[in-house]
Amino acid sequence: MYTASWRDVVRSDLFGASPSRRDRPYRFVIRLCLVVFHLFRFRFDVRGSQHVPATGGAIICSNHVSFFDFTFLGLGAISQHRLVRFMAKSAVFGHWFAGPFMRAMRHIPVDRKAGAAAFDAAVRALKDGEVVGVFPEATISRSFTVKDLKAGAARMAMDAGVPIIPAAVWGGHRVATKGHKVELRRGVPVMVILGEPIVPEPGEKVQQLLRRTRAAMEALLDEAQRDYPEQPAGPDDRWWLPVHLGGTAPTSEEALVADAARAAGHGPTAPKKSPLERITGLLRRR
Repeated sequence: MYTASWRDVVRSDLFGASPSRRDRPYRFVIRLCLVVFHLFRFRFDVRGSQHVPATGGAIICSNHVSFFDFTFLGLGAISQHRLVRFMAKSAVFGHWFAGPFMRAMRHIPVDRKAGAAAFDAAVRALKDGEVVGVFPEATISRSFTVKDLKAGAARMAMDAGVPIIPAAVWGGHRVATKGHKVELRRGVPVMVILGEPIVPEPGEKVQQLLRRTRAAMEALLDEAQRDYPEQPAGPDDRWWLPVHLGGTAPTSEEALVADAARAAGHGPTAPKKSPLERITGLLRRR
C-alpha cells in the first residue's frame, strides 16, 4: 500500500510539466492534504488511475462513506495530472474560511432548491475538458452500501458527451463519517478504486445509464471491501462493516428511515461538539 512521503509533498512534477497558473490554490491544497496523509500515515491502495483520461472531460461517480472521500478520490486522478472539480453544497461556498478555497479551486456549488444552475455549470466544465467529481447518492450512506443514485450525473454525461468513470472509496469512514465521533487514528488503510469508463450509448435512456453506473459502483465497492486489509478488532468494532459482511451498520432500509427522520427535523439531539468535531462539521455540509 502507498503512504504519502515528504518527497511526494514537494515533488515538482506532481502536477505535470506545465500546470496552469490558475490552479495554484488547488495545488497548494493538495500538497497540504498530502502533509496530513503523511502525518497520520494513511495507507492507500489506489487502483485504476489509468481509467481517468489524460485529456478531455469525464465524470467520476463514486460511493460516499466518509467526510474526506473527495480528498481520497483526488489521489486517483493525480497520476494522470488531472484535478477534479467536485460538486458540493452551496453552503460550503458561503463559509468564511472554506468558501474562498472552494471558489479558487473552481469546484461547483450545488443549490438543491435550484439545481439547474449547477447542472449547467458542470456540463460547461465537462465540455471545456474538465474532470468533474460527483457523489450521485447525494449524501453519505449510513449503511455503507450503494444507495439509489440521482440521475444528474447520467444526464450530464449524455449532454456533454463524456464518459462516466465509476469509483469506490472504502476505509475513510473509520476516521470520520455520519453518526460517529471523529477518530483521527494513525495508519488507517483507505481503498480507492476507479473502474473502466462507461460511455453513453446512442439512444440510451438516462435510467439505463444510471443502472449501468450503479452496477459498476457496487462491483468496485465489493472489491474494495473484499480486499480491505483489516478486520474489526472485536465485537464492538463491527460498526464500520455493512450488515451483509457481518457488521452492525444500519440496513439500507433502516438508514433510509433515519435519513428521512433527520431531514424532517426528528433526529436525535446532537451532543455538544468538541473543537475537532466543529472543524470537521464543515465537511458534513458537503
